[in-house]
Amino acid sequence: MADAIESPLAGKIVVVTRAAAQSGELCEELSARGAQARLLPLISFAPPESFDAMDAALNGIEAFDWVLFTSANAVQAVERRGEELGRNLNTVAKLPSAAAVGPATSGAAEAAGFSVEYVATDHSGTGLARELGSELRGKKVLLPRSDKANPELPTALRRSGAVVTEVVAYRNLPPSPTDRGKVQDSLSGVDAIVFYSPSAVQNFLELAGQERLGTLQGRMVMVAIGHTTSSALSSAGIQRIARAAETTTKAVIEALEGHLARTKRRTTVGAKDE
Repeated sequence: MADAIESPLAGKIVVVTRAAAQSGELCEELSARGAQARLLPLISFAPPESFDAMDAALNGIEAFDWVLFTSANAVQAVERRGEELGRNLNTVAKLPSAAAVGPATSGAAEAAGFSVEYVATDHSGTGLARELGSELRGKKVLLPRSDKANPELPTALRRSGAVVTEVVAYRNLPPSPTDRGKVQDSLSGVDAIVFYSPSAVQNFLELAGQERLGTLQGRMVMVAIGHTTSSALSSAGIQRIARAAETTTKAVIEALEGHLARTKRRTTVGAKDE
C-alpha cells in the first residue's frame, strides 16, 4: 500500500457508487492513501421475474460450447441458481468453456468451477465478441446477463455465427425516490465519483438531475469503469472523465491517482507561469 502522504488521493473525498458488499477492498485502499470513501450504492439486484429460461439453460448446460460472463454478478447469479436446482457447478461432468469480460469476472467464474479460456483485452462485452470472433462460429453460446444489459453483445455474437441463448440471470433495480436525498447529501465536498456501469450513470442522472451533474464536473472527476460506462458519461455531457480499464481496485486507484496527479501538475505549472 502507498503511504498516504505520497498519494494524490490524500485528503480527497471519493464517492463509490457500488454496493457495500462489493466495495470493501476499494474503500480500504482509498483509506490507506489518506482518502475518505463515501458509499452511495446506485444499483441493487433482484432475481429474474421468471426462472424458466435460466433453469432450462442450467439443466442443459452440458449442451453449450461456451458461456460468456460480462460481470461477476452474472457468475454469482448462475452459481446461486445452480445450487438451488441441485446442480452444483463443481460437480457437473462437462461445463462449457468460459470467457470473461475482465480479470475480476474471470476470477469469479474460476471460483464457481468454470475453466476460463479467454479474458477480453478490451474489457467490454462487444470487445469479447470481437476478439473471440470466428472461434464462436457455429458454437452454442450461453449468455447470462441482467435485464438491462446492452443489446449489442448478442447481436455481435450472432454476426460471428454463434448460436446464442441469452437468459436473464438477475435484474437491476432502479433507485427509489427516497434515494434522492442520499445523493444530494453524499455530494457535499466531493472530489471524485466512481461509476461502475451505464446503469449507475443513468440512475445518478435520475436522482441528481442532468443540470446538477453538469455543475459537478467543474470541481470533481468522474471515474468510469470500462468503455461503455465512459460513453454513458460522455453522452450525459461529462468531459472530465478518468477511465479505468477494469473493475479491479488496482485499476480504479491508478485511474484516480493518475488524473489527480496530472491535474496537480497542470495547476502548479499554471501558477508558475502567472
